[in-house]
Amino acid sequence: MKKYTEIKDISNLSETIKEAILLKMNPFEFQELGKYKTLVMLFFNASLRTRLSTEKAAKNLGMDVMVLNVNDAWQLEFEDGTVMNANTSEHVKEAAQVISQYADIIAVRAFPTLTDKAKDQSEYILKSFEKYATVPIVNMESAIAHPLQALADAITITELAEKPKPKVVLSWAPHPRALPQAVANSFVEMMRNLEVDFTITHPEGYELDKNITKETPINYNQEEALKDADFVYVKNWSNFNDYGKVLNQDENWMMTKDKLGNAKFMHCLPVRRNVVVEDAVLDSENSVVIKQANNRTYAAQIVLKQILEGLK
Repeated sequence: MKKYTEIKDISNLSETIKEAILLKMNPFEFQELGKYKTLVMLFFNASLRTRLSTEKAAKNLGMDVMVLNVNDAWQLEFEDGTVMNANTSEHVKEAAQVISQYADIIAVRAFPTLTDKAKDQSEYILKSFEKYATVPIVNMESAIAHPLQALADAITITELAEKPKPKVVLSWAPHPRALPQAVANSFVEMMRNLEVDFTITHPEGYELDKNITKETPINYNQEEALKDADFVYVKNWSNFNDYGKVLNQDENWMMTKDKLGNAKFMHCLPVRRNVVVEDAVLDSENSVVIKQANNRTYAAQIVLKQILEGLK
């Protein structure tokens, strides 16, 4: 693996998932692989699970880790040909090359604006580091994708599935704030690469990018979509067509124990209790959100392992 900025960077998904599950049995087996290697993690936005799990994954492999909250450093410029006489102090051209001298792998986390659709879809922050850095880049969530989360989700479903082709449903839920589509986008893409019966349910008008969902079935009737589900992944996302807007806060879309039935409940976290999902679901044995969070470490670790192997 030369980088991990999108799911298709994984050359063999089923083998990668199996290898990640094996890593859980002996997470320190490959400590020599990362010896004298450094991961630099750049955060343009807040993080809890991604930051801690990726750092733990790197240290499990014997790597040194440096973390920079970019907003605490010089403000970066990303546009070419800009006269830098305003707020920005350093261009990404220099910054990416300099950081590459300190790192063997650079991991980047940068959220969307949710106001400029074209700019967000261009992935200008992530792509700039890909363009100007001289070491591999890992996506710790970008404007439109969260491939590390999606890999952890795939590991979780693979571990817990009780049938060869489980039914998986991605369900929209209400939220008081406008949230990105990144987690939902990557989950859809990942499910399209697994042996699952996959459906998306959301209110009309909350369709995701059709270039991502493609021919995935969409059911606007939540309870109908959830029937006989084995896994239900609940996630809010803001409007894609009327970009970044919150046009529906219908509390009837909150996940309840009655709707969930016997399915396993999944969410990337953090989650707003009794807005996105009721306590009775999160506190039940059907909830696997803590297992998901644990698998974030092994998703990051298998990615870093494969990149380190490619550096040799």
